[in-house]
Amino acid sequence: MNILMQIGPSTVVGALVIGLFLGGCLVAMINQMISRAKAKTFEQEMQRQREGAKREADNIIKSAQIDAAAEAIKKREQFTSEANKIRAEQHETEMRLTKREDAIDRQVELLQQREKGLKQKEQEVDRRLHNIGLREKQLSVLMAQQKNQLLKITAMDINEAKELLLKRLEDECEHEMSALIQRKVEESTETADEKSREVISAAIQRYAAEQTCEVTVSTVDIPNDDMKGRIIGREGRNIRAFEKATGVDVIVDDTPGMIVVSGFSPVRREVARLSMERLIQDGRIHPSRIEELVAQTKKDVNHKLLQLGRDAAVETNIRGLSNKILSLIGALSYRTSYGQNVLRHSVEVAFLSQVMADELGLDGSVARRAGLLHDIGKAIDHDVEGNHPTIGANYLKRFNESSVVLNAVAGHHGDILADNPYTPLVAAADAISASRPGARRETLERYIKRLEKLEEIAGSFKGVENAYAIQAGREIRVIVSADDVDDEAAMKIAREIAIKVEDEMTYPGEIQVTLLREVRCVEYAR
Repeated sequence: MNILMQIGPSTVVGALVIGLFLGGCLVAMINQMISRAKAKTFEQEMQRQREGAKREADNIIKSAQIDAAAEAIKKREQFTSEANKIRAEQHETEMRLTKREDAIDRQVELLQQREKGLKQKEQEVDRRLHNIGLREKQLSVLMAQQKNQLLKITAMDINEAKELLLKRLEDECEHEMSALIQRKVEESTETADEKSREVISAAIQRYAAEQTCEVTVSTVDIPNDDMKGRIIGREGRNIRAFEKATGVDVIVDDTPGMIVVSGFSPVRREVARLSMERLIQDGRIHPSRIEELVAQTKKDVNHKLLQLGRDAAVETNIRGLSNKILSLIGALSYRTSYGQNVLRHSVEVAFLSQVMADELGLDGSVARRAGLLHDIGKAIDHDVEGNHPTIGANYLKRFNESSVVLNAVAGHHGDILADNPYTPLVAAADAISASRPGARRETLERYIKRLEKLEEIAGSFKGVENAYAIQAGREIRVIVSADDVDDEAAMKIAREIAIKVEDEMTYPGEIQVTLLREVRCVEYAR
């Protein structure tokens, strides 16, 4: 402090100025050195970037050169493949053209050979025609000579000789025509039989339904014999009211545990049976209750008949049937023929008719409709007079059924002539369904009587030595005397036996009549 005070203020200021100047110079020198270092570093960095950019450019150039080379190789390979393919196609085309040229050359050679052969044949034909002309002239001269000679020998004129010759030619032609007609008839019969067997076999194989024999139930079980007195009622008023309401007869006898319901109409019998069962279960048996239960049962049965008919129509795929027709179809469920349920029989006939119609190229739906409706007359034949085909056809006519269906219904038993191919199909399907094993049954007594009647009818004809009913009455074998019966008479007897069987017997299906002599003659009674 003392020293500073001795130096003086001016000196201190000068020293400070010098120090500041030197400090500024030092700072300037340091900044200059830093700037140079930064410039050098920046230059080095720029140098490195230039070198990196150069290396990257070199890599890009090399990669582009490699891609270009690969693309060039790929193009070259593609061009080579296309060129090879074109060359192969050209080679194949050349081969085909070569083969075609060879074939054309061979055809030309064949044509030349044929032309040469035709020329030779023409020459041969000309030569033969010339020889034939010469022979005709010779034959004309010989025939004239023989004619004159025959006229001299027989003392006939030309007209008489012509008549004799024409008569002889007529006799020969008539004999040949008869033989030709017989041969053609036999061939057509064999063809028709074979075709019909094929169609029927296909129909049976394609529709094989189970068959069970049914019997309409007409008995009612009762819990005890005291119930019989209640059913009869005081002075028989209950049973009279029941019979009047149902239209059937009730038989109450000494048979324990049951009563019998008897009536011709199967539907009425079913109504009576169900009504009686309901009365027994209800226990209140008096006339007013009987009328009430019978009326309710009739409604239930009618509803059930309609439902059964609809089910059958759906099963056979038949549309457009009236409810009245459907109810009658359902009523067939309570009708049996030789133990066969008629409704199931009608459904089976419908399917068999359709199959055979399809095999013959006909309309299967029309055949199926006619088959289902063919026995509808059996549902009302107890109320209307006549046979069931006629009854059914007349009933269906009210509902504008087609003429084809009406003819099939009326003619499936041969009552009228068939005017369309569907009628014989329905008749054949009806016979097949009726004659299938297990479809129908009959009592032993009726069975034996039918066989005896068949043998009796066959034995009633002159010249018959023996007759045997076989195949459960489906066929009758007739043996005739070869001395008394010739071939023509054998055919006549077989046909007459079939006609007599049709007229005098009632049977399901058909019966084959086989007559044996030196030839076998077969006819069918339908």
